[in-house]
Amino acid sequence: MKVTKTNIFIRFQLDGMHNFPKAAELFPEAAFLADRHRHMFHFELHKQVNHDDRDVEFICFKRDVINYLYESYSDSYRRTLEFGARSCEMIARELLEYFDCERVMVSEDGMDGAEIYKTIL
Repeated sequence: MKVTKTNIFIRFQLDGMHNFPKAAELFPEAAFLADRHRHMFHFELHKQVNHDDRDVEFICFKRDVINYLYESYSDSYRRTLEFGARSCEMIARELLEYFDCERVMVSEDGMDGAEIYKTIL
């Protein structure tokens, strides 16, 4: 018998702001990234399920993640998510750990980003 593993996944996008304070020091040609700037952040989270009747419902999982991001990073005055100096890698790792995911991808404008995987030691 083959052993299989099943993941569900969710995808969504939210606009937000962040900056890369060390940009000028590490990448002089991209020094402008040190300034606060906007992206449409794209998220994709994969979570393991234990059976085919889905012990985690996509809709509920997506709502939980979006609520978490708004509760953690929402700025009601600026009406956006404020990630500060957090990179795509940092945001993805936080979501991977908090929601016990198998894999999380966070990208800027659906183009460039980071993918973080759960590892088994």
